[in-house]
Amino acid sequence: MDRTDYETICGITLNRVFGYEPAAARRLISRFGSPGAVFSQSPSTLDEAFGPWSKYRNAICREELDVSAKELERIRSFGCSFVLIGEPGYPPLLADCEDAPVGLYIRSSVPPEQLWEPKNYVSVVGTRDISPYGKDWTERIVGALSRTEGKPVIVSGFAIGVDITAHLAALAFGLPTVAVIPVGIDSIYPWRHRHVAEKMLATPGCALVTDFPPGTPPVAFNFLRRNRIIAGISGATILSESKAQGGGTMTARLAAGYGRELYCLPGRIDDVRSAGCNRLIREKLAEPVTDLDALGAQMGLGSPRKSTVRSLDERLRETYSGTDAGTLEQIVRVALLIRDRRGITPDEISADLGIPPGEVAAAVCLLESDGYICTDLLRRCCIDNKKA
Repeated sequence: MDRTDYETICGITLNRVFGYEPAAARRLISRFGSPGAVFSQSPSTLDEAFGPWSKYRNAICREELDVSAKELERIRSFGCSFVLIGEPGYPPLLADCEDAPVGLYIRSSVPPEQLWEPKNYVSVVGTRDISPYGKDWTERIVGALSRTEGKPVIVSGFAIGVDITAHLAALAFGLPTVAVIPVGIDSIYPWRHRHVAEKMLATPGCALVTDFPPGTPPVAFNFLRRNRIIAGISGATILSESKAQGGGTMTARLAAGYGRELYCLPGRIDDVRSAGCNRLIREKLAEPVTDLDALGAQMGLGSPRKSTVRSLDERLRETYSGTDAGTLEQIVRVALLIRDRRGITPDEISADLGIPPGEVAAAVCLLESDGYICTDLLRRCCIDNKKA
């Protein structure tokens, strides 16, 4: 075994043993010089370092290193790396956080040291209970960032709701994206997003990241531990929607505690899904997102490039140019109403436009199949900003 592998194996062991107390592991490394040096100390030196009542002392042993050696061999077999703090492949901003993990498991199509080259990292987080308003504006925010000169990497937590919306929008707008997952690197959680993970792993600059050892299940407390990495990786965090005590709000507060820029999308004062955003703005911990053109400049990403995308009306007429004139006009009217009335239902469209329900249903189905709109389980319709 070469020296580099030995240090990595020792780092994996310390990360596993001190997973919920990373600062303690970092103090040991600082005291002895490296992860490998920790395991090279005499029993008496370790007894002195840990004290008489430490629950961790017995884990500094050869048996734990053997477990980690097998783990390293396994993760490398499916293209995963373990990167120690201080190595080139470790996120530099995260390393500045006092509770940063000893190391990270990383899966990507590029070497870890290329992931963290000088770039702008922006976390976009929020509730799982995303509303049409939150989905719409999360996509718009990511789209606006994609048009800036500084083109950031979008970081989020891969959960349903705001997180996966941000990841998908990043991929659609040509931005790399990093998912910090609350399980072992050998898993995908939630499993329903596996196709997104596969696309990310095939896209240069994207990655799955975790500090949890392989085999770690998605227990509730892991999500809180995961959130500090999302906040720590990025120079700025944007909270799209979150309840007052939601996980997104906690991530935002962590970001503020790290001294990072924090932005929140304001919402209705009676909407519980915006309570966290509104509170952070009221407490003056966050800047409100009120102007997408100004947002990139506020973050130091430069001014947005002028969009050359044609209007929705023009693109609809081109897409459905072979349709008879009457039907084409109906499709356009339906789409434009959905654009202007986010969350409107087919029944409401029918009543507003005076178009028979069956014809509205046909138009909605066509627009959704062609990617112009999306609908939820309640058949509420929203424009899909990634195309329209």
